[in-house]
Amino acid sequence: MNSKLQSDEGTPVSVKIRERILAARKRFHANDNISDFIQPGELEALLDEVEVKMKGVLESLVIDTQSDHNTSDTARRVAKMYLQEVFRGRYAQAPTITEFPNAEHLNELMIVGPITVRSACSHHFCPVIGQIWIGVLPNERTNVIGLSKYARLAEWVMGRPQIQEEAVVQLADLIQSKTQPDGLAIVMEASHYCMSWRGVKDMDSKMINSVMRGAFLKDSNLRREFLSLLPKKG
Repeated sequence: MNSKLQSDEGTPVSVKIRERILAARKRFHANDNISDFIQPGELEALLDEVEVKMKGVLESLVIDTQSDHNTSDTARRVAKMYLQEVFRGRYAQAPTITEFPNAEHLNELMIVGPITVRSACSHHFCPVIGQIWIGVLPNERTNVIGLSKYARLAEWVMGRPQIQEEAVVQLADLIQSKTQPDGLAIVMEASHYCMSWRGVKDMDSKMINSVMRGAFLKDSNLRREFLSLLPKKG
């Protein structure tokens, strides 16, 4: 086994990270960020560990990675894909977001979107690809962030194995904590490849769900205005 997978005592790096999380009494569900428990250099070691275990998966699938040039590097590619790309939001710290005071005392509805998001369902690790719209009703105490920063926050939250209903709540919690608006609304529409690639193989179905906070929850006229300004789904 690659020496980078283990400490001097022979403990795999994944075990060391898990032990830190358990000692802190924190969750490490599929859609949790665990970057606070990863020490410098350990992601590289974790990449090696995932590669080795992915090779075992390929062997159990009876795929000849020795003579098949198409799959000889698949284990490494899959390990990189998971840790550095599609699940990066699980292992990387939150993006740095500069927040500014609402100097102009803006208090009108603002809508950001559509933001294209990519994730994977935590049931089958099949792709979930869709769009998000974010509605914000600021107040004089609201922190203002750039439009592109909403996309960065969405990418960070969605870059983990997710269930759509939980993902929009996580994103709402994050934006709420950073901006403190009077109202926050998020709508997500996505295609789930666990339906179109496997299972019923329905190519057309999409899931739409929303989260309403503050003024959007209390004021039906505001909620109706936000929803009416979104493009027609389907």
